[in-house]
Amino acid sequence: MSAIVIEHLTKRYGRRVGIDGLSLEVPEGTLFGFLGPNGSGKTTTIRVLMGLLRPTAGTARIFGRDCWRDSPRIKVEVGYLPGDLRLYPWLTCRDALRIFGRVRGRDLTVAGGDLAEDFGLEPDVRVRSMSRGMRQKLGLILALAHRPKVLILDEPTAALDPLVQEKLFRHLRTLASAGHTIFFSSHTLSEVEQLCDRVAILREGKVVADETLDTLRAQARRVVTIRWREDARPEAAAPPEFLSVHQQENRQWQAVLTGSVMDLVRWSAAQPIEDLSIGRPDLTSLFRRHYV
Repeated sequence: MSAIVIEHLTKRYGRRVGIDGLSLEVPEGTLFGFLGPNGSGKTTTIRVLMGLLRPTAGTARIFGRDCWRDSPRIKVEVGYLPGDLRLYPWLTCRDALRIFGRVRGRDLTVAGGDLAEDFGLEPDVRVRSMSRGMRQKLGLILALAHRPKVLILDEPTAALDPLVQEKLFRHLRTLASAGHTIFFSSHTLSEVEQLCDRVAILREGKVVADETLDTLRAQARRVVTIRWREDARPEAAAPPEFLSVHQQENRQWQAVLTGSVMDLVRWSAAQPIEDLSIGRPDLTSLFRRHYV
């Protein structure tokens, strides 16, 4: 079953188009990355999913319910962290968990307290005295405490230090392994690559790619460094057809592998090579192609 289904979704702000004919499916239990630069339409899409914006055309559904008409029912099963998180200055983590618990009809103090301890957030500090990173931690605790079936996060790692980011990723992986769905919006490739199973790439309000990370890695090319032995004559060597050499300096080649790794290994075994380095699939170059 798909947790989120978006079909031909369009949202216009007067003459400006926020998203344009966007279609997307997020399978249940997926860590789904929603990737794109600022202004690409990520936040508009998320606000439609949360029932905060009414679409101009098309539909968005969570567990089969329309995100605009059934917004109150959907919010029961969804956790949400907005990209522009705003909290009352008098609020503390302990107060917020008590208030949110009343709204949700369940006691969140134990689960929220455990999250606060793990993230290193003092429960009685008021928002007015919190740093930006501390406020982000509080927003995450409120989104996670009720263990939602669907978790929608808009740029969740903003202002978090690397240690807290890793703790957050651990919690998200635990939720996904239990069948919960994570919709993770970001403009940073590295964190999406580290966390997500699948990624959709957004450009100017349209999906330009929707693939698993494994599929994208298979499409990405590898950077190869070859260092020739001192007795070799690399200037006279002809590169194989599956190797695109873009730099030759002294006894070293820098190249891009356009074929298989095994082809390269078989070819190199017959060459006077001192050292061979094969890099990881270059996803950065693959993603950059969608924005040039």
